Amino acid sequence: MKKFLSLMILTLASASVSLAQTQPKINAPKQPQTDKNMQKIDEPKPFEYDNESVADAKGVTKRGAGIGTVKKVSLAKAIKNPGEYSGKTVLVEGLIVRSCKMEGCWMELAPATDAKSVRVKFKNHAFFIPLDAAGMRAKVEGVFSVKTLSKAEVDHLAKEDGAKFDKINPDGTVTEISFEATGIELTKK
Repeated sequence: MKKFLSLMILTLASASVSLAQTQPKINAPKQPQTDKNMQKIDEPKPFEYDNESVADAKGVTKRGAGIGTVKKVSLAKAIKNPGEYSGKTVLVEGLIVRSCKMEGCWMELAPATDAKSVRVKFKNHAFFIPLDAAGMRAKVEGVFSVKTLSKAEVDHLAKEDGAKFDKINPDGTVTEISFEATGIELTKK
């Protein structure tokens, strides 16, 4: 009988402890309901929303942090002398001649349709351009750099995204001028 009572007491004690751990919070604050596309300004927008081609009343589609009051330079001049602008935040304008067809995560920007282009990526992948952006005019703020792409990066960009390279090194790498954008404004040509 003592064993039976001891067993019952242990069973009741363990049941009450386990029930005490699973009780819901009574005064938990409710999370405010917001539109799925409304977020804090410093958070990137969801991919589906960011890739929509929604322009303002003037026909301008904006992405990223916005365009500030930095020095505007000629894209052709910057491509010709990248060392002069490397590491400096500048504003350039040009024509999007090619872009990523998978996510809109990069583009090639040129001063004109048949001119040499520069690859533009978006800082921290925080924003994307519309998938149909090729042929649009772009005003872009960011930083120029000269970098070497690995063979794997070159293969990925060429095969999956249709990127073109002027000169591929013997080891399969490519040294190119690139531009990391913090903000972009797109307009139809």
